[in-house]
Amino acid sequence: MEQTIAVAIDHAHRAGGTQIQGLRLQIGALSGVEPDALRFAFDVVTQGTMAQGAKLDIDFLPAICYCHHCQKEFQPEAWIYVCPDCDSLSTDIRQGKELQLISVAVADPSTPDSL
Repeated sequence: MEQTIAVAIDHAHRAGGTQIQGLRLQIGALSGVEPDALRFAFDVVTQGTMAQGAKLDIDFLPAICYCHHCQKEFQPEAWIYVCPDCDSLSTDIRQGKELQLISVAVADPSTPDSL
């Protein structure tokens, strides 16, 4: 979270902003990130920075695998990624490992109520 806030602050400075009002993250189901722990870390790390008081939005992405036999994507139901149509095992994970900063809402100093 410290690196994410550092990137957001750098972006805000380059944009000429004075306050970060919000951040949006994407977190995949297989990323190993615990949302409650992430929110706690966000509150701690933003204290005393231009991101203090900012809103944290998290988009959760489900795991998506690809079956080479059926040639289609599927959402696995368990930790063993088995195609629901043909029962083939898949090791091709197309989505679900993400942990990305998607957007930063920065206050524009020239517009007092901007977001």
